[in-house]
Amino acid sequence: MYSVSIKNSVFEVEKSKEKVAVNGNILDWDISEIREGHYHVLYNSQSFNLELVSLDAETKTVKLKLNNKLCEVTIKDKFDLLLEKLGMNNLKSQTAKEIKAPMPGLIFDIKVKEGDEVKKGDAVLILEAMKMENILKSPGDGTVKAIKIKKGQSVEKNQVLIQF
Repeated sequence: MYSVSIKNSVFEVEKSKEKVAVNGNILDWDISEIREGHYHVLYNSQSFNLELVSLDAETKTVKLKLNNKLCEVTIKDKFDLLLEKLGMNNLKSQTAKEIKAPMPGLIFDIKVKEGDEVKKGDAVLILEAMKMENILKSPGDGTVKAIKIKKGQSVEKNQVLIQF
């Protein structure tokens, strides 16, 4: 099941190999691809031109032109809906407060210093554990406020290493 938002309207969409149902009503439509990204749709004896303008997989947003009118569609899959139900849907938007050690190990190298601006995914330190070097990356954009460890120091699992 999917939840599809168009403007201020939300629709429940269920899809199987044979059919698509919107809010429990099975759609009787015919879709033909004219060329890549362009489709002809017949629904309720009406003809529509549909163009796929853009698709952003990360935000699950699709921009379409339906009869040359721009429309933005946001899609939530069953996992997004479950996270929302559990109250965990806004975790992406929260800024990181700290980085904790994912496992016990030895601080091999520190790539940042206090006051440095970091972007999501930037390498901030290297933790040596089980004879492997593990690069720990910034979980979000921010400024390094405090470095709680030193190069060569042993750390325990869940120990705070860097604060933002």
